[in-house]
Amino acid sequence: MKATGANAAGGRRRYEMDDDPQNAVTDDSRRARDSAAVMPMAQTMQSSATSSPAPLWATLTATFFYIGKLKPGPGTWGSAATVILWYGLTRLIPLHTQTMAAVLLSIVIVAVGIPAATQAARFCGRKDPQFVVIDEVAGQLIALIAIPITWKSLLAGFILFRGFDILKPPPVRSLERLPDGTGIVLDDVAAGILAMIVMQVLRRFGFLA
Repeated sequence: MKATGANAAGGRRRYEMDDDPQNAVTDDSRRARDSAAVMPMAQTMQSSATSSPAPLWATLTATFFYIGKLKPGPGTWGSAATVILWYGLTRLIPLHTQTMAAVLLSIVIVAVGIPAATQAARFCGRKDPQFVVIDEVAGQLIALIAIPITWKSLLAGFILFRGFDILKPPPVRSLERLPDGTGIVLDDVAAGILAMIVMQVLRRFGFLA
């Protein structure tokens, strides 16, 4: 009987402790501390995953061999490098093959540039990172298709492409909304096509010799 009474008393004490508001507050505080300790760890893990470097091939392609790291205006640096490199290549290939070479090179750059830009954008956690300039390379080369290789035509192609790329008239801006590297690259491809059309008009009316 005494043992039964002691058990009953112990049960009442445990019941009273469970119902004690102070104990409930203590439990809530403990859970809050545990959650607060876990959240920074999760954020750190997420941050580490986001800031991890992209594969080397994607980084080299997306930045056009680190030209995209130049400041200010990495896109302008990418376009300027493309103009200079294309001028150099035209000194090495026959005149009658230059248009086809520009077309084929543009296709290859777009095909490789889209997955590279996708990787670079995902790993840095931004929609369209400034250091990704392979899109400017593709668009600028398209703008120079089938034009005479003179300083006037190269300068005109450079200015027209940069203008269309910055202003983004329709349909350039709508293509920018496409996901991942597709949107990053195709809006510049559209800007390059618009610049190429204007360049051909200028050539047709004798402004480009």
